[in-house]
Amino acid sequence: MSQPGWPAVLQDGPVTLRPYRRSDARAWSEVRRANEQWLGKWEPTPYGTWHDLNSTAAFRAVHADLRRAARHGSAMPFAVCYEDRLVGQLTLGNIVRRAFCSGYAGYWVDSRHAGKGIIPTALALVVDHAFSAGGLHRIEVNIRPDNAASRRVVEKLGFRQEAYHHRYLHIDGDWRDHLGYAMTTEDLAGEGGLLARWHKSPVA
Repeated sequence: MSQPGWPAVLQDGPVTLRPYRRSDARAWSEVRRANEQWLGKWEPTPYGTWHDLNSTAAFRAVHADLRRAARHGSAMPFAVCYEDRLVGQLTLGNIVRRAFCSGYAGYWVDSRHAGKGIIPTALALVVDHAFSAGGLHRIEVNIRPDNAASRRVVEKLGFRQEAYHHRYLHIDGDWRDHLGYAMTTEDLAGEGGLLARWHKSPVA
């Protein structure tokens, strides 16, 4: 069953966001395994080895979970591709509608493609899509204070820092504090969308 704004393919230049496919298993596993040092310290505490949790077999379970959440309308999970190559993921999850109309964005990118503006572009695409076809009003992003690269993404796009969440998520073996960032539809009034803002930015 389709949900508001899903499924969808979003694109800006060489950056494309699309639903995962079963055929992505090998590429996903290669990227994830190659980025253990880059990604591991920012992700939920694992319940197994990085090698096993990022195998092609593990991808099948991840893919099934993401598809189920998308069908139920609680997530919009996107594979992030650069020049048609899988380089990351951006998921709008924990979507709640009715009076809340909000979701939480999370993302990662292959270290070999970091610094190319891929994730800021991807997040801008998803925010614009979520605020239009997705029917949402608010997008939140929660980031550890010491994750400078991830914080730069939201700060360059103009997300508003709203909160400091003490011991918020169990990440890399312990309960970690997070900074709460957010953006609502009103923040983009008259700007033509977040992607347009990003393209006008001197750091884009």
